[in-house]
Amino acid sequence: MSRIQDILNKAERDGAARRTRSIGTEVPAGPAASGIAAPAPVPRPIVEPTPIAERREARARQAEQQREINLHRQVEPVTPQREVNLDRHLVAALAPQSLAAEQYRSLRTRISRIENGRAVRVLIVTSPAKGDGKSLTAANLALAMAEEFSQRVLLIDADLRRPCVHHLFGLPETPGLTDVLMGAAMLDDALVTLADHHLTVLPSGVPPSHPAELLGSAAMRRTLDTLRTRFDRVILDMPPVAPLADVHIAAAMSDGILMIVRAGMTQKPAIERALAGLDMTKVLGLVLNEVGAEATYQDYAGYKYIAG
Repeated sequence: MSRIQDILNKAERDGAARRTRSIGTEVPAGPAASGIAAPAPVPRPIVEPTPIAERREARARQAEQQREINLHRQVEPVTPQREVNLDRHLVAALAPQSLAAEQYRSLRTRISRIENGRAVRVLIVTSPAKGDGKSLTAANLALAMAEEFSQRVLLIDADLRRPCVHHLFGLPETPGLTDVLMGAAMLDDALVTLADHHLTVLPSGVPPSHPAELLGSAAMRRTLDTLRTRFDRVILDMPPVAPLADVHIAAAMSDGILMIVRAGMTQKPAIERALAGLDMTKVLGLVLNEVGAEATYQDYAGYKYIAG
């Protein structure tokens, strides 16, 4: 019996030891297990931040839009555009189907033929004396040239003594060429684009006290050099040749000279005086204005005509 009692005592001791170990290793119960109610979770506002991919896509779209703007942005500086009130004598624009307008287009064509591989980019239009119609011819010729596809044409009022181009196109006189040459205005601020006629005009500007010196200045040469790179044709309406030095000074910076002669009015001695001293290799020819029954080409025989 003692042996059996010993076995029973040992089994009881082992069971107690196992219960003690089980209690010692048990994970402590949480609040719910201990009878304490867990606090309700505090609701947090739901924030939906812009996904990173969406932000990247937005930036990419903005960059692409900017590239498109830069791609279509004009390479040349933008000049002011104005609606103008043209003088009725500007038939190349106002009456393109008229015979007079056709004559200006014919003059344009003949100048192109005369070039013969030698580009006449800067063209002076002058006359022996005032009243021969040089300014009107220069303006209509510029309008006719501007009709040509992809031709960039600039008309400059370089008659700093008696400017009238701004009157023909209904433009203010300033800012203009003299303001640019004297540093009072930027070139792009003085250029006026006539979008409806595909023509750019540079008015004369403030009347200077020494026009010949201004036309022969380094600033004038630099300005013409700049304009050569921006326009296919640069037409200068200049004063009559006699008795002024303006044309002789500017001729060195030009590629060609047109002499406008008024039929029945301009005398041969006046033509001879006007041509004297000019580089005849640059004189493209004479344009005979107002040819009618009273005056014929025979009255001006001996001169090279380009139109009339």
